Amino acid sequence: MGPLIRLFASDLDGTLFNALHQTDRAILLQLRRVLDAGRHVALATGRAVRRASALGFGDLPLETVSANGALICDARGELLRFSRFSPQALEELLAAFPGVSFNCIAEDGTYVRGTRESFLAGLRPSPGLLGRLIAHRLRRRPPAPDTHFDQTDADVLARPICKVNFRVADEALRRELNGFVADHASSIVNASFDGDLFELTDARVNKGEAVAWLAGHLGIVESDVAVYGDGGNDLAMLERFSHSYAPKGASEAAKRAAGHVIGSCAHHAVSRHMLMTCRREGRLNRAG
Repeated sequence: MGPLIRLFASDLDGTLFNALHQTDRAILLQLRRVLDAGRHVALATGRAVRRASALGFGDLPLETVSANGALICDARGELLRFSRFSPQALEELLAAFPGVSFNCIAEDGTYVRGTRESFLAGLRPSPGLLGRLIAHRLRRRPPAPDTHFDQTDADVLARPICKVNFRVADEALRRELNGFVADHASSIVNASFDGDLFELTDARVNKGEAVAWLAGHLGIVESDVAVYGDGGNDLAMLERFSHSYAPKGASEAAKRAAGHVIGSCAHHAVSRHMLMTCRREGRLNRAG
């Protein structure tokens, strides 16, 4: 009897990350042991990254399914797949909302139609003291060196874009933007963990489809994949795979979509579950 789970794929914030939205010694040690057991671990995130090291995972060889699935990279950071946002839909979006500070993600960086100040203002804190502390830390952190501000529409349209992010606090504007997305449902989709945050990609892109593609690339069948997520942009992933898990603090929709609910991210529930799965399967294999 071979190992049941060969690929673990997890969302980050509220899931694999700890309560401070970052890695720590325990998470890194548990993931290393999972990798040492011969398993693959992929980061399935709305963030746009090519290397796990950029997110605090050091030298761990992790695959990345980022930008909600629009960017897929191998454990060395080499691009495997890039799903382009419709150029026509992007041009129409920019023209329809000239005052919105869109963050447009390309393969080589993020192009912001707005100032650095407007970009930082979009880092709205989550409720509570901890949420405010995390937002304060993020605002003090300098933007990534491949983030380019004050971009014109022409600057953005000159590049292949895979994802568009923006936060909208104004309710009327949010309704207009939701209407735009609905009118362009054949070409774009909004998969966001937060009602004020728009995360637009090609309509065919989602974490579930992207993790399935990565599994196929690695020669792994979907029944040998386990996934973890806590929010709206994880639903397609949680619904697709039979081995799906939501942490205790996940949204109600994520808990319904997942096959099981496990412990809290504050107690490293996801990385612990991955490691326990490897150990349990190891015992079953030896018994067999």
